Amino acid sequence: MMRTSICRGVLLASACLLSGTVAWAQHNSGASKHAPLSVDLAVTYTPERGELAPGNCGCFWLQGAGADAALTFWKGLAIAASFNSGNASNIAPNVSLKKLQFTAGPRYSYTAWTGRDAAANRSLQLFGQGLFGGVHAYDGTFPAPNGVANSAGSFALEAGGGLNLLLSKSFGVRLLEADYVRTSLPNNFSNSQNDMRLAFGMTWHIGH
Repeated sequence: MMRTSICRGVLLASACLLSGTVAWAQHNSGASKHAPLSVDLAVTYTPERGELAPGNCGCFWLQGAGADAALTFWKGLAIAASFNSGNASNIAPNVSLKKLQFTAGPRYSYTAWTGRDAAANRSLQLFGQGLFGGVHAYDGTFPAPNGVANSAGSFALEAGGGLNLLLSKSFGVRLLEADYVRTSLPNNFSNSQNDMRLAFGMTWHIGH
């Protein structure tokens, strides 16, 4: 019950974060034509390669979705927050896995290319980030002091980057994002996971 409440709290916090940043950016862009702050939002499809235990692959792919928001406040530097989900069936006999992950931290973005037609506002944006937070895994099988449990939680870290192609001033696509994801869920081995997550989707830019 406690973990269910935590899960719902994470979902609620993510929704509040996304709606709050949109509302703030719209207000800020109306207040100042040349505001130095901006917000980037993304909704993505997120396949993630996992393994049953480090060094003993038993590899599988989780299929999921994600959403992230970044508030850029100075020369490409931003504070980003990311929410991701994943689901994999039959990773071992009669064993499945679902997980929710929420992380936040610094992001740096750089405009690598700008289209010749300035009025079209086309550009290619590269970004790198290091995010920290937590993960909640459930509907699985995890070692526990009294046997096994069907859910577990741990610290989560992700580091990586991606490419956003802006097709207009406000709308674009995330061509690719690749992140290293480390968690510490119990697994009867090293109690750690080293995954690789990819992401593809749509982006929105709000502000200057």
